[in-house]
Amino acid sequence: MNWRGRLLILLPYTWLLLFFLVPFGIVLKISLSDIALAIPPYTPTMKDGLWTMLSGLDLENYAFIGAGAVFAAFLGVAALALLFRVVFPRVRRAMSFDARHGLFDSVAAALIALAVALVNVALVAAVLSVLFPALSGFIDIPDFLYFAAYLSSLKIAVISTFLTLLIGYPIAYGMARAAAHWRPTLLMLVILPFWTSFLIRVYAWMGILSTEGYLNQLLLQIGLISEPLTILNTNIAVYIGIVYTYLPFMVLPIYASLEKMDDSLVEAAEDLGCTALSAFWLVTAPLSKPGVIAGCFLVFIPTLGEFVIPSLLGGSNTVMIGKVLWEEFFNNRDWPVASAVAVILLLILIVPIVLFQRNQQAQREVDG
Repeated sequence: MNWRGRLLILLPYTWLLLFFLVPFGIVLKISLSDIALAIPPYTPTMKDGLWTMLSGLDLENYAFIGAGAVFAAFLGVAALALLFRVVFPRVRRAMSFDARHGLFDSVAAALIALAVALVNVALVAAVLSVLFPALSGFIDIPDFLYFAAYLSSLKIAVISTFLTLLIGYPIAYGMARAAAHWRPTLLMLVILPFWTSFLIRVYAWMGILSTEGYLNQLLLQIGLISEPLTILNTNIAVYIGIVYTYLPFMVLPIYASLEKMDDSLVEAAEDLGCTALSAFWLVTAPLSKPGVIAGCFLVFIPTLGEFVIPSLLGGSNTVMIGKVLWEEFFNNRDWPVASAVAVILLLILIVPIVLFQRNQQAQREVDG
């Protein structure tokens, strides 16, 4: 490899070092520090000397936020996914008796495999807790707020991703099946919200969903409700804001997969006796799988750390890790605890990011 090729490879690694690894190292160091009434509001710092600084670092903040419980929960989910992948093919073969796999057979097999995997993970956790009593101290949660924020963020991210897929897939399918001269216009309409500031769009939803907002006024005028609904400052408003904001990230990759699909494959399936619905499940849905996976990752990853939407549209009961980070950094000024929360969040996000990159690489290899 000549020097130009090496330079091209070196550039992205240099960018990664300067704009990711260096800031991450600083945040990691702060997460191992202690809060102090000083500028900066933590100790020890480099001005105390390198050895003094290194000897003053500890894992106290990670223990305070229940990082052990988060790590144990993550391992449990990973074990559950692994067992599901092992059990599901066997359950599916046992149920189908070599017949064609229908939608209901696949759903039933998935539910049975999930139940088996859950029981096995619970049994393993129970055996480990008996054999190693010290593990109970590792998963101790001194303050449940942070663990609850992680769980709430995960729940909201999963439900929002599912809702976005449920709405985005028909839109992408309709765009891909539209006449060729209409597709650029439809594509522009999907991208059009990006021309407006993200913050302005979220504030607009506050005006729409408030008690005196346009939605309640419309429902009152047409007689569907007798009194205004409380939508703003609830989880429902958060879901609406996330789905609206991230819908293009779901539609575009699915549309890209469907648009390049050969329509003759569906016609051949129908000629062989498939109905329109069965042809969709057997041909269209599998071929759009790469776009669905990419869209789900593009929605799930940023939603997990979302701050603006839950802060403006969610109420006090809407606890997400982005809001907790803001509170710790700017209200409590507890930078070490906030940094520990951010490090754990980043470690959680590494897994879907790596899986997304592997999916994209596999798709590029398939496309040639």
